Amino acid sequence: MAQALLEMRQIDKVFPGVKALSNVDFTLRAGEIHSLMGENGAGKSTLVKVLTGVYQRDGGTIRLNGKEISPRTPKEAQECGISTVYQEVNLCSNLTVAENIFIGREPKKHGFIDWKTINQRSAELLARLDVHIDVTKTLDNYSVALQQMIAIARAVDVDAKILILDEPTSSLDETETAHLFKIMRQLQKQGMGIIFISHFLDQVYEVCDHVTVLRNGELVGAYATAELPRLELIAKMVGKNLNDVKDMDKFAEKSQPSEEVFLKADGNRRSRQAQ
Repeated sequence: MAQALLEMRQIDKVFPGVKALSNVDFTLRAGEIHSLMGENGAGKSTLVKVLTGVYQRDGGTIRLNGKEISPRTPKEAQECGISTVYQEVNLCSNLTVAENIFIGREPKKHGFIDWKTINQRSAELLARLDVHIDVTKTLDNYSVALQQMIAIARAVDVDAKILILDEPTSSLDETETAHLFKIMRQLQKQGMGIIFISHFLDQVYEVCDHVTVLRNGELVGAYATAELPRLELIAKMVGKNLNDVKDMDKFAEKSQPSEEVFLKADGNRRSRQAQ
């Protein structure tokens, strides 16, 4: 098994009146796609925010390639090699694609920003992700799917070791999702560790090697995806007995909508009222 890239051990996070994380462990290996699973409020987002410096942990340790890190801001986390692409892409819609990729890292020539190099390198980066667009156009000219690819291109260029994808497919269609998965597998082969957060179970089983389950801010366990049946995963997420979840699944199958028409309306119109 590959060496651990990221080790989070006994992570605690407390908010006023709430213990959001309690003694949570998480391990990510190089060249692995690993899903964080759990119901809303399970602690997934809090754990990611601790890792990326948005929140400061109240206990535990974080090691990256064996070296302890304590990012205090997302910028410090990025400098450590941790990049995040959120469902709502955190880029600047009024800037060009190239400007978004190189913002804060613009190469210079004779004391001035080297726009030719920026545009050329941006196009090359995106081409490696099988994206061919005009990088001199502003970001708002492109779909959410392309904006995610642009954010990933930036992560690749800053030499990220870990890429966190937080609900990346929520706004994507089937073709766009397939393209994202293709890029994820490509980055995986290059040794990047990817944390994938999604509420789509089918997608988790399609693309992820391992699953870590959280419930009520605590670790339930870490599992190889291929060895964890879906109903068992659901049982661990909701804290139910497996047989209870099986009964719920049978009930859901019996409760499928019938084909009987309950309400039908045809040819309805409403004329404008005289003012």
